[in-house]
Amino acid sequence: MRALIHVHHLLGTGHAVRAAALGRALAAAGVEVVLVAGNRLPPTLDTAGLTVAELPPAHAADASFRTLLQASGAPIDDAWRGERRRRLIALLHDVTPDIILTETYPFGRRMLAFELEPMLLAARESVPRPVIAASVRDILVRKDDVAKERAMADTARRLFDLVLVHADPRLVRLSDSFHCEAEIADLVRYTGFVHEPSGLVPPAGEGDDEVIVSCGGGPVGAELLRAAIAARRLSQHAGDARWRLLVGRTHDGTTLAALAAQAGDGVIVEPARPDFPGLLKRARLSVSQAGYNTVLDILAAGVPAVLVPFAEGSETEQRQRAASLAGRGVADVVDPEALTPERLAAACDRALAHPPAGLEADLAGAARSAAILVDAAERRGRDGL
Repeated sequence: MRALIHVHHLLGTGHAVRAAALGRALAAAGVEVVLVAGNRLPPTLDTAGLTVAELPPAHAADASFRTLLQASGAPIDDAWRGERRRRLIALLHDVTPDIILTETYPFGRRMLAFELEPMLLAARESVPRPVIAASVRDILVRKDDVAKERAMADTARRLFDLVLVHADPRLVRLSDSFHCEAEIADLVRYTGFVHEPSGLVPPAGEGDDEVIVSCGGGPVGAELLRAAIAARRLSQHAGDARWRLLVGRTHDGTTLAALAAQAGDGVIVEPARPDFPGLLKRARLSVSQAGYNTVLDILAAGVPAVLVPFAEGSETEQRQRAASLAGRGVADVVDPEALTPERLAAACDRALAHPPAGLEADLAGAARSAAILVDAAERRGRDGL
């Protein structure tokens, strides 16, 4: 059995992390997996057991996501789109997958419809026809125009067999951020959260009773890191701890060097690490944005947490996730638009003064997703479709 997974992360790396985790779970179930990457994968990403196929890369120019830039820095154009479309359809014919999984599309990544819709239409015409599924996280970016959500639902019904929602429905449902869930209810399968940490153990002593400050894998978050350096001196309950600032790999060396120059005694500045979940398990406190993967690492570690959600442009996802966790007593939240060292230090002190409430969450979403997809492909094969 073969699977083709299409993923294109634009700014942060969470989408790629989740897609790779799903690929590894399928590989563990005996499926040959080709992970098709529309942007350069982060060097820390675990792709063991997967075949990686790279399309001509593109990334978002900024948090508005309105403009995609080629590797050269030039905006994408029709020639670039044509080459991407050609390569993706060629991969489809080379792989002849039994399972196709698109990460986010059609519930986002609509700027990639130029390549995904032709590929999916070609897949639907193939014999035997693969199972086609969409992979979506717990919370979508809210759309002001309900017509856009209805168009997403229409595309899902027209081209897809399944919509895998990587969430625990006891905590969050697709309808919390997508008004048209009822229109595709028969396609939706809740898998639980996809949490497949590296399992790497940090060197002895690293992370012990520290404050771990992270800003995800994308190029945003420098303001949070700068505020954290000053907040350490102001915190009553964490000022005696060592603060370890992890700088996302997509920040340039100049950013890391500037932060290191500002850091005084008791502050370590270094690149993001694949053993981040292990650091959290030893830490006194986590300070971070509220991305999907980071939040799951925090929940798994049971560490007190301060969340400063990414909210640039029209992004609403992290604000909603952070508010949900704060409402359950799991984390303290700082409004990113009001971020100052003083407010961050106060939030750290509040988080440490009140131990986080226990939150039971289903974190087995990768294995369950693989089981759902393999079962659907086997049933399609038995039915001769």
